[in-house]
Order: sequence, then structure tokens, then C-alpha cells
Amino acid sequence: MSSNEEEIKKSARLREIMQIMRKYHFVSNFYHQTNPQAICQALQELGPTFIKLGQILSTRPDLVSPAYIKELRNLQDQVKSDSFTTVKQTFEEETGKKIDDEFASFAEEPFASASIGQVHHATLKDGTPVVVKVQHPEVGKLVNTDLALLRKAVVLFKYVPQDIAVVDLNKVIDELSTSLLSEVNTLKEAKNGEEFYTLNNGDGAILVPKVYLDYCAPKILVNEAMEGKSIRYRFKPSNDIDQKTVAVNHEIAITLVNNFLKQVFVDHYFHADPHPGNILIHELGPHDAQKKYATTKHREKTIYNTMISYDQQVELPNYRIVYLDFGMMGRLSPAMANSIANIVIAINTKDTRKIGKAVLNVCNRIGEVDENAFYRELGAFIQPYFSTGLGDIDFVKMLYQIIQLCKKNHLQMRGEVTMLIKAFGTLESSVAKLDPEISMLEVAQSFGRHYLKRNFNWRSAVDNNLINLFFASKAMSKMPERINELIETFVSGDAKIDLQYKNEQRVLKQVERLMNRFMIAIILAAVILGSSLLIQGTPAGSHIYRFGVTGYIIAIIIIIILVITEVIHRWRNWRRKR
Repeated sequence: MSSNEEEIKKSARLREIMQIMRKYHFVSNFYHQTNPQAICQALQELGPTFIKLGQILSTRPDLVSPAYIKELRNLQDQVKSDSFTTVKQTFEEETGKKIDDEFASFAEEPFASASIGQVHHATLKDGTPVVVKVQHPEVGKLVNTDLALLRKAVVLFKYVPQDIAVVDLNKVIDELSTSLLSEVNTLKEAKNGEEFYTLNNGDGAILVPKVYLDYCAPKILVNEAMEGKSIRYRFKPSNDIDQKTVAVNHEIAITLVNNFLKQVFVDHYFHADPHPGNILIHELGPHDAQKKYATTKHREKTIYNTMISYDQQVELPNYRIVYLDFGMMGRLSPAMANSIANIVIAINTKDTRKIGKAVLNVCNRIGEVDENAFYRELGAFIQPYFSTGLGDIDFVKMLYQIIQLCKKNHLQMRGEVTMLIKAFGTLESSVAKLDPEISMLEVAQSFGRHYLKRNFNWRSAVDNNLINLFFASKAMSKMPERINELIETFVSGDAKIDLQYKNEQRVLKQVERLMNRFMIAIILAAVILGSSLLIQGTPAGSHIYRFGVTGYIIAIIIIIILVITEVIHRWRNWRRKR
């Protein structure tokens, strides 16, 4: 295709995108988070790339409202699967090898197909069952083209004032572009899966499919085939299942939470999209129960200053929990993991001020922050959750409210923290369906105890306290002298008190604004008075007369501008208070 033909094709696609977006008032609805049904219809009409964007958006309660999350989850791919001839061609172009040379068998019909690619069952030459994900041809080029055109289309639409927008559309597009381009890079997903396998496979009842990197390429992913059914099949009301099933569900819930905490606070590398479709439960049968029923677990204990390591045989339950799909992963620095751990431990204290300080450490300040006001608002928000069971918590709504609370107080949660909270909320929605009786506080208490045992150095703490006690005793000996100096300062009249009051900066800004308006009023009065004298004392048509008229006109224009800006200022304040 020539460059001119390609440009014509892009222009036609851009017009199509703009027509559909205009038809459904896409920009206005999305900015203000209204009419989610229209947004879904627009994405459906715009095609596979946009459907995938909507599906990614449905996992991002930090970017859109709960109503949008609920509607976007209904988006379904309507992509026809590629023929086996196309699959063979893609495999050969990407790997330089033939399917028949690499696999003992390869199912011609895919068992799943979506926007990015389709998945086939296959068997390696050594008899190992695998699943092969093959990307649709040209999907990478299509995604890049559509993303670029989406940005152009949004820019070409009428501007919507940001101060009355619920979401930042440019930020949303940036976030979605990163997620979608990452998902298109299949080789990156393979490396993610390999790292997650190393860190989590065999952690108790947790299993992770092995990645066969030798067979992978930018558009080809080969994973170990895993047995099991989606965890959804265990989501039943407790009154509809027997006590044994209730007990097993509780065990699975605890295992999932503990493993997730390990991912975050030990590995600093976590599965960012643990929805029910990405978690399988495999119940062991008679043919594999004996083989996999026991495992070796590495343990460490510190006795005095000596670390003792040993392996212990641990009996595992008669099921395995399998993680799938490693396209979206999160990574934390050790310092950030510690800051988040401090939030969890602070929740354990139920002290809203401590929780607030811990939250401030994981946020960027994008303006002036009234910390006391933030602590009060956070306390009023979080108190009801301390004793609420997971089954009664709407995590999507809760996260959205937290993001809005931070935004209101000029705070912006860092990207990795937002991703972590979203992942935790996604996992906890499954945990809540397994065992609604588990509470947030119970999870926090359990983690807090283990975290303190693992990270708290008692000898160092005692040494630090002894040093502090020594300096405190020296300071106490000087207290009488300091008190005498304080009394002499008051008696001599040299005492000075520095007072601060709530919203000091806001009041000072208002005073400054009033003073500026007052000075402008004085200048306008002088201009009007001077212009009147010039007009009154000179004949009409002279240069001085015209100069006086010009002064009148300038004064009137300035007065009109002041009235308009004051009306806009009052309207914005009214909008914020609503």
C-alpha cells in the first residue's frame, strides 16, 4: 500500500471515530462520567481495539466511576477467529519454525478468541500439554493506529472545562495506551509469567503455569496447560452449601490473601488483575493425589542472633489454586512496600491520624494540602469500614471515593499504589464471595503481626531506646536552667508568640484578592474623574476631548471584565461546594 493510500485510510478511520464519538456525545459523557450505556455502545461500534480499551478500563476504578465499571464489564469481544492457515503463517513468521516440527499435536480450532489473539491446545514433542496464544495479524499496527487517531479525535472536539470534569481524559488515554501496548507485546507477558512462576509456583497450594520461552516470540506465547475451573463455581450462598464446602472456601480465601500479601510485601511483584477468570481451582483426583499431596516448605527461625534454616514436609489440601494471565503486573520498590505496610499496620490501630499520615507518604502533593482537614475527612470516611465484613463492601465504589477524597485535598496517589489497591479490591471481591465473614481488620491484624515479626529488630530497638533515654536524662538536668531563662524572657518583654490558624493561606489569598480589587477601583475612579475633567474643559472633537472619551471606554471595559470574572469565580465556588 502506498503512503497516500495509507493516509487516505487513516483519514477515513479518523472521520469514522469522530462520527461515532459525536453520535454518542462521547467526550462530554466521559468527562462527566454520565450515560455509561452510550459509551459502551460507542466502543462496541468502534471495533476490537476500543472494545479492549473498554475491558481494560473496567478494571480501573481509579480512572472511572462505579457505574462505568459495572457497564463496561458487559463489553464482549466480537472478533472472528483466524483460520489455521493464518495461525501457521503467523507462527512461522515469528519463530522461523514450522508448527509440525515443534509440536506433536496442535488443535486447529481455538478454544478461546479475543481482541488481541486466540488460544489453541497443543502438545510438545515430549508429550507435555501446552496452550499456545497466537496474536491476530496486524493487531499491533491496528492498536497503534487507533490509539493515535483517538488522541487526534479528542483534541478536535470542543473543549470541556477541567474544573467541572470528573476525570482527566488525557490521563485515562495515557494509562490505557500503556496497558494495551503492554498486552500486545506477548513476549513481555511471557517474561512476566516466568518471573511470577519462579516466585509463587509451589507456594503451598498455589500453582503457576510454566512458560516455555524457547517457543515464545513477540506474537506467540506458549504456557503449560493447567487443569481446573474458574473460582466462580465456588461462589454460592453459604446457606446453599454444606459445612465442609464452607470450610474449604474459607481455606481458599485465606490462602489467596496470604499469597497476595507475600507477592506485595516479600516479592514486591504482584498480579495486578486477579479477577475470577484468571484464578482456577483444580481439585486433585485419585490419579494425582498421592503424587502432589505433600510438599517441602522452607522455614527460617531466629534464636537469639542465630538464623536457623530448615525444610519441613507440609501436608497440603486436596486442591490447587492456579493463577493465569500475566499481561498486567505490578512492581513496588522496597521503600514503597514499607510505606504501604505502614498503612496496613495503622489500620490495625484504628487511629485515623496515623492512617492519614501513612496515606500521605504514598501520595504526590499537587497543591497546598490542609493535613488536619484531610485527617478529619479520611476518618469520617474510613470509620464504618473497620467492622464491616468483606461481603458488605463495594470495593469499586470505595476505591473511587478514596481517589476523589485525595483529589479534593490536592493529593494524587502514585500509579503503583493505585494499581495495588485495584488488584487488592479485585481479589477481595472473590474472597468476599468465598467467605463474607472475613473482615478487612482481621486481614490487617494477621498481616501486621507477621510483618512486625519479620521486620522488627528488637535488639536495635532496645539500643535506640537506651540512647534516647541517655539524652533525655541529660536534657532533664538542664530543665531548671531552661525554665529560668523562659521566665526572664517573659519578664523582660522579649517573648513573641507565633500563631497560626486554620485555612490561613486561603484567607490571605482572599485578602490579597480584595486589596487588588480595591486598588483597581481607586485607579478606575481616578481615570473616570480625570476623563470627566478633560471632557468638561475642552471642546468636542479636540485631541484632549478624545483622550478623555478613550479613558471612559477603557474604564467601562475594565468594569465589565471585573463583573464577568467575579460571576465566574462565584459560579466555580458554587460548583465545588455542590
